[in-house]
Amino acid sequence: MIFAQYKMYKKTITLIICLLFICFASNAQKQEYSAPNLKAELSKHKIVAILPFRVTISFKKVPENFDEAANKAQELNDGLHMQEGMYTYLLRKEKDYTVSFQDIDRTNVLLKKAGFFDKIDETLPDSLCKILGVDAVIKNSYAYEKTASEAGAIAKTILLGGFGSKTASGSLTMQIYNGTGGTLLWRFYKEMNETVFSSADEVMERMMRKVSRNFPYER
Repeated sequence: MIFAQYKMYKKTITLIICLLFICFASNAQKQEYSAPNLKAELSKHKIVAILPFRVTISFKKVPENFDEAANKAQELNDGLHMQEGMYTYLLRKEKDYTVSFQDIDRTNVLLKKAGFFDKIDETLPDSLCKILGVDAVIKNSYAYEKTASEAGAIAKTILLGGFGSKTASGSLTMQIYNGTGGTLLWRFYKEMNETVFSSADEVMERMMRKVSRNFPYER
């Protein structure tokens, strides 16, 4: 009886330690910054634009058949898909937010007409706000490093039922810039692992579920 209780106690302690480790590891992968005047400035915002994501895809070990042009095209394509995914997510929950989000088609057309679509990183946030006619812009970047071959990961997923199917590590940086002065009001950074079956839309959906707990425009 005493031995059985000891085993149960030992299992409970081990479980608590594991949960604490996971909690600390999760916190280490998330960082958030809020400007001192965040609430005061956000209260003035009515329309916010979501800029195309800046996506970078790198490899822990560059494949032999690596095509730089194709990789660049994939980065641009993923950037637009993630912009669309974020807009769709926020649109579905629009009643939960204190602002409206500019239609991304309008955002992208205005950027192209002004000649800034491929120069977002070289343009001041307040200038982008003037071009788009919004009170703030949400600027996002997503860095994605592939760490294992997709073919190998697929085999592992089939054999192990999902275990060992991680093929990459990714990190999202989301920033809100004020239209007045272009100052940084809020910054959120989060790391997460990706699987072979992750698409840009799936990644954005999962990321937004995590970000939404901290998103400053939420009522």
